[in-house]
Amino acid sequence: MPLTFAPLCKFGEKAVDFKLPGTDGRTWSMKDCAGPNGLLVMFICNHCPYVKAINHKLVRDAKDLRAIGVYCVAIMSNDAQCYAEDSWENMRKVAEAMAYPFPYLYDETQEVARAFGAVCTPDFFGYNRELKLQYRGRLDASGAKKDAGEGPRELYLAMKQVAETGSGPEQQFASMGCSIKWRTSNPWHQRARKLLLRWDRLITPWILTRRAWSVMVARRKQ
Repeated sequence: MPLTFAPLCKFGEKAVDFKLPGTDGRTWSMKDCAGPNGLLVMFICNHCPYVKAINHKLVRDAKDLRAIGVYCVAIMSNDAQCYAEDSWENMRKVAEAMAYPFPYLYDETQEVARAFGAVCTPDFFGYNRELKLQYRGRLDASGAKKDAGEGPRELYLAMKQVAETGSGPEQQFASMGCSIKWRTSNPWHQRARKLLLRWDRLITPWILTRRAWSVMVARRKQ
């Protein structure tokens, strides 16, 4: 999974409207999601280790942001045909298991992700009450490390500033994660991607077993 960095903030860019189905059975628009003091749009997915590592922080920060009038929404835009863990059914399971305090929406056509310019998971777009972009940074410095501990809450503090002043911080650090898995219209490309994914799932355990065996043999020789 190639590591991708999001571009930095284009201050003042207007939020893109959308209408997408949520795991709660409701169809949500951008205005439905916005809070009185701002909106945080998060492009995430189920399988990405960078998202999994911060899922609990997303829940925490979304609750704290809602308390100050900034509402959150998460959008899943990956090609679920090639990445089964990102399927609609698995989205519902993750939303329930994590008790997401925000709508979790499915961008099946990927048109919304392209309209926003999203490139990775997670990718954050923080808007003020006028729905103008003020933050395009990371959640914090933890990356994909689940045991990274608690550092400065960059995303929360930035959106708190947006709620209070209408403007985001000048210094922002790019979010990073797995690239969004774009769908291809070429059926041969789709078939090749599926075959490569199957091969990867088959060969990876074998490689890991070989490495473990080599380490064990080397230790016995010492």
